[in-house]
Amino acid sequence: MTNRRTVITGGSSGLGLALAIELAKGGDQLSLIARNPAKLEMAAAEIRTAVPGAKVSCYPVDVCGASAVQESIDKIIAEIGGLDLLINSAGILREAIFEETTEAVFRETFDINLFGLINCCRAALPSLTENSGAIINIASMASHSGVFGYTAYCASKHAVKGFTESLYYELKPQGVRVQLICPPEFDSPMVDAINENRSPENLAQAQQIPREPMDVIVRDTLKAINSGRYHTITGLRTTLLGFGIQHFPGFGRWKSNRIISLARRP
Repeated sequence: MTNRRTVITGGSSGLGLALAIELAKGGDQLSLIARNPAKLEMAAAEIRTAVPGAKVSCYPVDVCGASAVQESIDKIIAEIGGLDLLINSAGILREAIFEETTEAVFRETFDINLFGLINCCRAALPSLTENSGAIINIASMASHSGVFGYTAYCASKHAVKGFTESLYYELKPQGVRVQLICPPEFDSPMVDAINENRSPENLAQAQQIPREPMDVIVRDTLKAINSGRYHTITGLRTTLLGFGIQHFPGFGRWKSNRIISLARRP
């Protein structure tokens, strides 16, 4: 579908920006949502450089604020006439053992990764229903298992997975497509922010899941959007690992415990 009216949260960097560039090439009219106005404008400039003539607008808003999100979505709808596609890509990642993960970190992680996503779905839903649109929720392979040092992050992504599947059943009769995308870790500002100080246990276990290049994640996400498939794990290696996690959970826990134990050795 060309000329889709597409909203992307977290559109100023990482996967959100990479998807925006590719969708612009296909003719989507883009509305980018993120917190930092300067980064948003830089992202829009990058898109216009990659895709001359791209239609892209920026809306600085924190997805944690339900009223601010509603106001921005209403403004987008008023300006472009409606919505066809919502991609929820905004998210944060924090790494620390549970005893060192404060309540504030848990709340911030859930506020952005889960409640921010819910705010955007709620605000966009009437227009998406009217236009038989789609919601694409970017979760993570962390929604399929636990990871050392990711108690807050994994909990939030498991919640996203459960919310998305429930929403899928509710909205299918209304003609709104709901899809879940689960990438592994990939090079992004979010991952870069924790790389310098992450624990050896976290790094060892997280690297069981192969890090996929951004172009693979974008490719598989776009394929999923175009096919309408509900659940997508991006990358062949990650898909195979996901199969193992689902069908051989006991072996997966044994392997992870061994890897974590070895990582602790001096």
